[in-house]
Amino acid sequence: MVAFAANSLLCRGALAAGSIDAYSFTAIRVASGAFTLGLIALLSGRHSEVRDHGSWESAAALLGYALAFSVAYLTLDAGTGALILFGSVQVTMILGGLLRGEQPPPRRWLGLALAGGGLVYLLLPGASAPDPFGGVMMLGAGVSWGVYSLRGREAPRPLLATARNFGLALPMAVVALLLGWGAYHAEFKGVLLAVLSGGVASGLGYSLWYRALRGLTATSAAIVQLSVPVIAAIGGILLFQEIATMRLLIAGIVTLGGIAIAVTAKRD
Repeated sequence: MVAFAANSLLCRGALAAGSIDAYSFTAIRVASGAFTLGLIALLSGRHSEVRDHGSWESAAALLGYALAFSVAYLTLDAGTGALILFGSVQVTMILGGLLRGEQPPPRRWLGLALAGGGLVYLLLPGASAPDPFGGVMMLGAGVSWGVYSLRGREAPRPLLATARNFGLALPMAVVALLLGWGAYHAEFKGVLLAVLSGGVASGLGYSLWYRALRGLTATSAAIVQLSVPVIAAIGGILLFQEIATMRLLIAGIVTLGGIAIAVTAKRD
């Protein structure tokens, strides 16, 4: 979850400041993730096994999330964007779990309600009516990430699966660059943040997430991700000198407490 929050902060630093356009940021992010994971697989002697893992479907979901998130970030404020993103992730993953036969116990639903309530308390008071296009793009990003996470629960080799997913997503990301034709711009800061986002926060972070998913139900995995906006808010205070408020403290306690209740409930 720290890696996911770091991704949010890196995107904020690059896109909100206008240091790079959304399409170039996404392409560099995917390319650096593919390079980093491919290098790790090569050094570990497992490069020849990469082709046996991952899939085009997962790669498409990965790119859909990354590109839609970057584009949406240009027109939505942080509060509104996070509510749409994580709300759609929760719905997608919980519905996916229910369709697969999961039956979450009452304690897990209680934890979800508390965690979701804490997140809404943190973000909603500062949110504004969303830009329609940005709202649709962020909704698509949340659904795509939910699908990617659900598919990741079936990955036997998380690192190799993530490496191939990034590799398969790369040509799609290059094609997607055509959508931003005429709007390309990239400063050194924007490129650097995109590389860090792809190689570290995305590549390595998503590999760890795929490994963690094997020990979580779909509903637990959905609930745990509600901690990301809280962690990102704390990161904003430490890195961007944003103001710490009593609302953040209360929301953090409620959200993380709800997550603790949910993930310690009896396994489905």
